[in-house]
Amino acid sequence: MKQRRIVIGDVHGHYDSLMTLLETIDPSSEDQVYFLGDLIDRGSQSYQVVEFVKNSGYQCLLGNHEQMLVDIVLSGDIYPPALEAWLYSGGKSTIKSYGNRGIDGGHIQWMQQLPTHLDLGDLWLVHAGVHPNIPLKDQNSNHFCWVRQEFHASPYPFFKDKLIITGHTITFTLPGVAPGQIAQGAGWLGIDTGAYHPRSGWLTGLDTKNWIVYQVNTVTNLIRQKPLAELAATVNYRQDSKCLLRTLPHDPVQRYS
Repeated sequence: MKQRRIVIGDVHGHYDSLMTLLETIDPSSEDQVYFLGDLIDRGSQSYQVVEFVKNSGYQCLLGNHEQMLVDIVLSGDIYPPALEAWLYSGGKSTIKSYGNRGIDGGHIQWMQQLPTHLDLGDLWLVHAGVHPNIPLKDQNSNHFCWVRQEFHASPYPFFKDKLIITGHTITFTLPGVAPGQIAQGAGWLGIDTGAYHPRSGWLTGLDTKNWIVYQVNTVTNLIRQKPLAELAATVNYRQDSKCLLRTLPHDPVQRYS
């Protein structure tokens, strides 16, 4: 049986739900599992999530939350606004999860070397997306980890022969997408279904061989498995609208602009 490629959206410190999700997906030793970043913050078990993914052998991308933490720790000179933004974005929960051991230096080094994107041939994995108006070679981690509206509102696929799969932006904040649904746009899918958010609570894994969506709800503990076609919703951008993305009150300022 051909190996599956499983892509998992933003976990945000929900270790118990991640374990349930992986038990439900039941990846074999032949399957490939990829995390899109944002393992940490907001949930109560960031330490456990990072420790597991780091030692699992699964591939993981850099998310904007890992980037914030790495930048703060490695700068050597704490910049108060950056620290405040991270704490406001769930960093306090991460600190608490590490307890008396403090933020693990090995974890920081591991986060520091995480790739910003992975090219799997027909699939292109990235945490946030790409800027549609900038050549790929000129983009950096700030674009790949932070871009939102420019990417989602683009009416044209960035790649002719690759489907982009992202996390970062909770799908129900996009117009026409309900909580728990997978967002679908021009050449991309968004699978951050808001594991930490009480309006949704869904943590998502996508089997890109069979196009099956696996989800565990961090609030209700419900488990569901559905074909992608049943959960995919096309983002309904109107070209005459200037403010299309419903932002959340804790959303940090985009850093690439």
